[in-house]
Amino acid sequence: MKEFELKYGCNPNQKPARIYMKDGGDLPIEILSGRPGYINFLDAFNAWQLVSELKAATGQVAAASFKHVSPAGAALGRPLSEREKRACFVDDIEGIDDSPLASAYARARGTDRMSSYGDFIALSDVCDETTAKIIKREVSDGIIAPGYTDKALELLRSKRNGTYNIIKIDPNYVPGPIERREVFGITFEQGRNNFKIDRALLTNIVTKNKNLPESAAIDLIVALTTLKYTQSNSVCYACGGQTTGVGAGQQSRVHCTRLAGMKSDNWFLRQSDKVLNLPFREDVGRPERNNAIDVYISDDYESLLADGVWQKLFCERPEPFTREEKKAYLSRITGVSLGSDAFFPFPDNIERAAASGVCYVAQPGGSVRDDLVIEACDRYNMVMCFTGMRLFHH
Repeated sequence: MKEFELKYGCNPNQKPARIYMKDGGDLPIEILSGRPGYINFLDAFNAWQLVSELKAATGQVAAASFKHVSPAGAALGRPLSEREKRACFVDDIEGIDDSPLASAYARARGTDRMSSYGDFIALSDVCDETTAKIIKREVSDGIIAPGYTDKALELLRSKRNGTYNIIKIDPNYVPGPIERREVFGITFEQGRNNFKIDRALLTNIVTKNKNLPESAAIDLIVALTTLKYTQSNSVCYACGGQTTGVGAGQQSRVHCTRLAGMKSDNWFLRQSDKVLNLPFREDVGRPERNNAIDVYISDDYESLLADGVWQKLFCERPEPFTREEKKAYLSRITGVSLGSDAFFPFPDNIERAAASGVCYVAQPGGSVRDDLVIEACDRYNMVMCFTGMRLFHH
């Protein structure tokens, strides 16, 4: 296939629209179902790069959940605890313990289910039946993977009345070293960002504490690789081989840190007994449960528990999850890693990160206030690496 005509570009008025190879060659994809759109392909190609680079860096299968050209979550194929399965709404999926790929996607989507609603999915490996079972029942725009088992393809093709977008990509495809784009009729040209993120990037430890466990190094690789394909400014928290919070596209870096920190906190709060034991009515679906949980763990919980509201969702009125209870629960969280796509200009980012259990940090360094940022890390006995490489993505 030399080109693929799109229904329209970013918006319905932006016509004509297509994707094609500038050199006249074949596209490195097959469209197995549906008709992906302009933004679908932007999500797909960015997400594919993320998961394929995570696989190359860690040797583990990977999955990503993308929305509007930034990842809502990304994860490696680690087994899920029973508590994590319930938080990700996959405790009823038969065979998930035997499918690292299914576990990776459950984590990638479960990280931030609010943002993952209507996601585009990327898988590093051939999609199996168990992974397809999870995807089939979720609200999603499409998927890109290097292949699909027959049963997985059958399940996915039955999604959305046969219109679900399924893309197969050639895993051996390597783009050229130069990339171009047009803005306002003006062509921009630059070298493709082939920067390699791996364990060797984390050797310049600038804090007093220099003990970086292998598990934390992998989490930092997950965070930094995620940032490489996140709209800047961006900050990413990671723990247990998955992102726990992504703060994307903020002009202020500390706002990225706060946003990502809030999302990371929410991921851990979703695993608390108070959330896992919410008495939902049997007729309440997953999206409605997820929306209710998001409000319940926020400071706006009173609106959810108001008379005439809670009865639509719960068998009995839940007890509030008070700010004091949440603070006490989160105070036990530790071992979280934090990556930033550019230097931290002020130590306030470290102060906020510490409140979300961050112990390990990776950032480029290069601020005139690096000494103050290092001092803040030392106060919290954090380990911080200077990578020397900015990871802006636009």
